[in-house]
Amino acid sequence: MARALRIKYKNALYHITSRGNERRNIFADDPDRDFFLKTLKESLNTYNVILYSYVLMSNHFHLLLETPLANLSEFMRQFNITYTSYYNRKYNRVGHLYQGRYKSILVQKDNYLHILSRYIHLNPVRVVRMENVPLKEREKYLRQFKWSSLKGYINKDNTQSFVDYQTILLEYGGDNQKGRNNYWQALQSDLSSKLEIKKQIIGNSILGNEQFIQEIKEKYLMKREKEIPSVKKIHSYCTKDKVIEITCREIGKTWEQIKSTPNSHRQILMEMLYRYTGLNNREIGELMALDYSTVSVGRRRLREKLFNDSELRDLVRRIEEGCQA
Repeated sequence: MARALRIKYKNALYHITSRGNERRNIFADDPDRDFFLKTLKESLNTYNVILYSYVLMSNHFHLLLETPLANLSEFMRQFNITYTSYYNRKYNRVGHLYQGRYKSILVQKDNYLHILSRYIHLNPVRVVRMENVPLKEREKYLRQFKWSSLKGYINKDNTQSFVDYQTILLEYGGDNQKGRNNYWQALQSDLSSKLEIKKQIIGNSILGNEQFIQEIKEKYLMKREKEIPSVKKIHSYCTKDKVIEITCREIGKTWEQIKSTPNSHRQILMEMLYRYTGLNNREIGELMALDYSTVSVGRRRLREKLFNDSELRDLVRRIEEGCQA
């Protein structure tokens, strides 16, 4: 099994998720959820960790938290062991409660804190059984969902002492009813637009803009083991401007010339953008003023051409070396 990438530093922000072993439930009843939150509160206090948002689902949980002391591993170890011990004793079971180690995404705070909070709060209505439920009913279900920090974000009477609401609500007008109304309105908009975060995560490990990712690479990953898949993906990450610059230089044509001509050169640019920037086919199509299917078909045809064209393979190799430099 591939090792998980752990990047730790003071005041780092993380999106934490953990699922039940074999996707089984980790909560059998409300007393379990109460004990989970009690344990969470105690662990936050013990390790001086800041919690911004959470949601408890039947077989997994989400936490959005900050570690001023760079002690994520210690916090999660104590927290998970305590709850697992309780659950195993109560239900006379042994073994792992969770499916492997918890998953942690390092998050750029300035750009993504308030967005990721909303994303987490949407989880109760982003399940299969809610897919065809009318919008108003999903809104009602979300407002009434008990096991989430959302209730404190939209109603001051429901705040919990172990959740920091103020930091995020400042983005919406302040820790007051106006701010809470604005937060709820943004969440209502997310319900309609299907707020998506996963595709923006690099190497299954980092969520941030190009500058943030580059800073993390330089400070924390230059000496890390590159055989770890997530590290390899982050090291291979490249800005779209750099990919375009290198591709145009090696091909000897301008950006406008390449993207407007349906040939191997355009297919190479599509492929390099896909490999090194984290953009998907739809996003590449938008960047190049093409539809999704053109990008998908073009990348497939390039792979077919590379088998029989050594000059084309050599061109691709030079561009790859430039992107990886």
